[in-house]
Amino acid sequence: MDKNIVNKIDDLVKINTILVSVSDKSGLGEFISGLVDINSKIRILSTGGTYLAIKEILANKTLEQVWLEQVSDYTGQPETQGGLVKTLDFKIYLGVLTETYNESHQNDLKRVGAVAIDMVVVNLYPFKNTISKSDVTYEKARGNIDIGGPTMIRASAKNFIRVASVVDPFDYPTILSDMRQLNGTLSLEKRFSLAKKAFEHTALYDRTIADYLNNIEFERVKLCYSGMPDL
Repeated sequence: MDKNIVNKIDDLVKINTILVSVSDKSGLGEFISGLVDINSKIRILSTGGTYLAIKEILANKTLEQVWLEQVSDYTGQPETQGGLVKTLDFKIYLGVLTETYNESHQNDLKRVGAVAIDMVVVNLYPFKNTISKSDVTYEKARGNIDIGGPTMIRASAKNFIRVASVVDPFDYPTILSDMRQLNGTLSLEKRFSLAKKAFEHTALYDRTIADYLNNIEFERVKLCYSGMPDL
C-alpha cells in the first residue's frame, strides 16, 4: 500500500495552532481577537512586524493560556538579516504538511518536537505596489519577491484536507462565523474553498512577477548590477 495515499481525514478540524505572517494587516486585530475568544488556548506562531502587531492586539487580553511565540523561537533558528529567511524551516513545513492519520507523520512531529499547524494566515510582499512606483529600481523590485510566503501558502493549500490556508482579510469574518458555529473547528468544504483562493493568489503573484521580468531588457539589468545608476 502506498503510504502517501490518504485514506482517512476529518471533516471538521479544530484550530489549535496557527501561523500568521502578513504584509496586509487589515482586519488582523478583529481576527486574532476573535480566534482567541473562540479558543482561549490557541497557539500563535508569528514573525517580525506581524508578531509585534499581534502582541499589541493581545495586550489587553487576560487569557494567560494564549501562546504567542515568534517563529524563530519555535524553530530555534534566528531570522537572517533583513528577514531574508524567516519561515523556511523543516519544523514549520512538517507541521503544515502532516496528516492526522499518518503514523509516520505523527512520529516525525514527535521526533523534532514540532506541532501540527491547523491554519496558515499569510499574504505576500506588495510586489505589484512596489513596481507601480515611478522611482522603483530593479533591485528594489527583486528584493520584494516573496519566497517564504508563497511556499507557506502552497503547502497549506495543498494540505487542505487538514489545514486552512487564509490569504484574504475579507475572509476573516466568515471564518470566525463558521468557527463559532462549529465549536472552534472548520469544515472540509471551507478549507477546500480557501485552498482554491490561495492557489489563485499565488498564481496571480507569480504572473505579476513574470510579466515584470519579461518587460525588462537585459542590458538595463546588466547596467543596474555594474555599479551604474539603475535607469
